[in-house]
Order: sequence, then C-alpha cells, then structure tokens
Amino acid sequence: MSNPSPLIAAIEAGGTKFVCAVGTGPDDLRDIARIPTTTPGETLAEVDRYLSMAQSKHGPFAAIGVGSFGPVDLDKASKTYGCITTTPKPGWQSVGVVNRLQSRYQVPVAFDTDVNAAVLGESLWGAGKNTDPLVYITVGTGVGGGVLVHGQLLHGILHPEIGHLMVPAPQHSKAVHDICHCPFHKNCVEGYVSGAALAARWGVRADTFSNDHPAWQETAKVMAHALANITLTLCPRRIILGGGVMQQPHILPLIRKSLAKVLNGYFKVPEMDQSLDHFIVPPGLNGHSGILGALALGDRALKKSMLGETC
Repeated sequence: MSNPSPLIAAIEAGGTKFVCAVGTGPDDLRDIARIPTTTPGETLAEVDRYLSMAQSKHGPFAAIGVGSFGPVDLDKASKTYGCITTTPKPGWQSVGVVNRLQSRYQVPVAFDTDVNAAVLGESLWGAGKNTDPLVYITVGTGVGGGVLVHGQLLHGILHPEIGHLMVPAPQHSKAVHDICHCPFHKNCVEGYVSGAALAARWGVRADTFSNDHPAWQETAKVMAHALANITLTLCPRRIILGGGVMQQPHILPLIRKSLAKVLNGYFKVPEMDQSLDHFIVPPGLNGHSGILGALALGDRALKKSMLGETC
C-alpha cells in the first residue's frame, strides 16, 4: 500500500480576502475558508485560528504554501524576506508573513506572489497544462501577473509586476476622471483597468457597467497594449486572464480583437491564429487557481526540505 500524500496548508493572501485551505491536491481540498482582509493583526490572527482548527479536524500539515498580494520580498538573503513591502494597502507595508508561520507551526513555508501561485496552479491542473512558458494575469481590485518558464516561477530583482507595465493613455476617453489611478505611476495598466481604477475613473463600479459601456472598449485597448508587450518580451505559449473584471463574458473577445490589431500580424505561429482563442484564455480552475497554486508551493517546499534544500 502506498503512503498517503502529506497534508499541506495553503494561504492565498489577497488585498480583499485571505483564502485558507488544507488538502493534498485539486481533488482533495478538505477544508476551505475565506477571511476578510482588514488589519494585519486581525487578519493574521484569524488565519492562525483557522489553521489551528484545521489541524485539530484533519491532522497535522507537513508544510504551508503562501501566495500573497505584493510587492513582496522573495530574496532569501534579505533581512525582510517573507514580508509584504511597498503595497499601497494601508497598514500592510513591511508586514512579515513567513517568520510568523514558521515560528508557530515549525514546518517548511513556501512564499511567493498570489499570481505566481495562480500560474503554478493553472500550469499543473488548469488552463495551462503542458504549456510553457505560461503567463497568468489577474484583473480585479488590482492587476498582477505571474510567469512560469521551464517549470519554474520567474523571480529576478523582484518579481513580475505586470500590473505596472506602462501603456499609452486611452485616447478620447469618456471617463469622468480621465487620469491613471495608480499612486506610483501616471500611465500603467493597474491605474486604468483594475476594479478600483474603473470605479474611480468612471464614477460607478465595473460590475454595474452595461455590455456596451465605453469602459469595456477602453479596457480592452489598455490590456491589448500590455499583452502585446508581454508577448513580444516573453513569447509565452498562452496567457490566462483571471480576476473579477475579466469575468464579464464579452471582455475576452474584445481583448483578443484589440491585441490582434496591436500586433498587426507580426506573429505567424499556429498558437496565435487569427482569433487568438487558444492564446488568450480564461482560467480553468473555477476560482481556485491561487489557493491550489499555494498548495503546490507548499508541496514543493516540503519536497525540497526532504532533500535537505532550503524552501
């Protein structure tokens, strides 16, 4: 008889909510909970309570995987490794996550961005299976992107910050407040098309827009410029678009059409046929991309620790 897979705890730390779960894979998520993101003290205390309850109910977990909103410090040689850094979310700057979890639970802890976790989950079990390089972009409260190349999550001097790619300002915008809504930049993707930016620029929440609202065409053009830059730089075989703003059924066709216009026939490869239906796709994990990716991060950390490597 084969040994059962070890139990992993997973945390998808988002700016709006923390999703916590325990399990061994996509077919074995034994418990899942959603915790509103309030202050660091309140939120992390609720995470501790959930993990303690999960251990009592399901048994001890062997590792923890965390995919967090950012920016985050992923440099293991840094004094602030495992911390959320220059996030615009009030109160969360310099909050340490990894040390808190390691000291409390004494298990390997893997730490990465929430979107890197999502691209990992989608590559293993979702819309990115057998597809490499792969990019996952979420357009929700904010905009972020994760990149997987040769099976590894992309890190460098920081980590991919696709939401802050510079793009041309929308031309002849009909927005109420025709400015970029990013506190750091004047012409970036997040500042134009995140859920928060759409509400600020147009005066109403994006989920109240009609299908023919001018914001959608503008969003498609902004996204097309960002995706063209990603395509030309990274040459991914697929780009997955998730997040609340991308859940509108009409937005992906608009983005594909705009991207084809921006690229202007430059890429002549089978993966990028005229419709781009197989190149720009929705997630395949029904809203669980991030939490399953966090579980996969934890599993990787456990396997590294068993080989005597650092997490």
